[in-house]
Amino acid sequence: MNFDHLVDPELLDAAQRMRAITASYSPLSLEKLAARRAAIATLAPDWLEGISVAERRIAGFDDAAEVTIFIVNAKPEAPGPAILHLHGGGFNAGSSRAGMCQIQELARALDCVVVSVEYRLAPETPFPGALADNYAALRWMHENAGEIGADPGRIALYGESAGGGHAAMLAMVARDRGTCPILFQALIYPMLDDRTGSSRPVPPHIGAFGWNEESNRFGWECFLGRKPGTDEVPEAAVPARARNLAGLPPCFIGVGTLDLFVAENLSFARRLIEAGVPTELAVVPGAMHGFDTLAREAAVSRRFTATKLAALRRAFDAAAG
Repeated sequence: MNFDHLVDPELLDAAQRMRAITASYSPLSLEKLAARRAAIATLAPDWLEGISVAERRIAGFDDAAEVTIFIVNAKPEAPGPAILHLHGGGFNAGSSRAGMCQIQELARALDCVVVSVEYRLAPETPFPGALADNYAALRWMHENAGEIGADPGRIALYGESAGGGHAAMLAMVARDRGTCPILFQALIYPMLDDRTGSSRPVPPHIGAFGWNEESNRFGWECFLGRKPGTDEVPEAAVPARARNLAGLPPCFIGVGTLDLFVAENLSFARRLIEAGVPTELAVVPGAMHGFDTLAREAAVSRRFTATKLAALRRAFDAAAG
């Protein structure tokens, strides 16, 4: 059964393309990972004109290697809200460069500065390497807020897929260290739980279009440096395993009903709410992983984009002044 009948009609062409692309690199391996990385870079849309992008190398955290960041839409003359962006790619692929068009659009839509982190990828750099890179970027934003036009009291985290998982991890580290306050976290179909598709199977229609159980196991194994779904997995590396969610910044989570991550996202949202964290959850019927970038002009994608942008605007506006 191909489950096409469960897909929003406007998303069906994109869903079928994603199913075919996923089949072409499944099962994932280190050899196929190299091809996947190259394809992501090749298919990246052109950067937008009129939205500034500056590449910069900053000091790593705790004597780690330097980190590359991209500063988008800097406005030092008019400090305002800011976003630290963490790209997706299953922990082992993707880049800020490849997603720059979407990052520029985010900065333009919210009239804010966005700093995107080119964190180190797994398996070459397993946990906690990328987390250290992301924390270094967050610390840099706070220390250099005036230079880029960021209000240090209005810095939000934003991440898609694995980037959403990185954002959730970073929010917990920032809470625990207490040195770099975060106003808000926007987690877009975030990759939160290594047990999905390993020790916790999912129904066959979930993940049937795009990122699937096999891909998820491979992504988490690259990131963790060990088999996912076992008792040996460190809690700090997996947001869904964190026992204490209290004190985290308010959160928006958005996911489609056909996304492999839908159950873990619902569970995480429920736990945030139970921990007293203001949380907005948007569940999109008939939508697969990455639908809003794969079929951007579909009505369902436009509504989803408007919803997540509205959540960020409310957070920024409430903290203004």
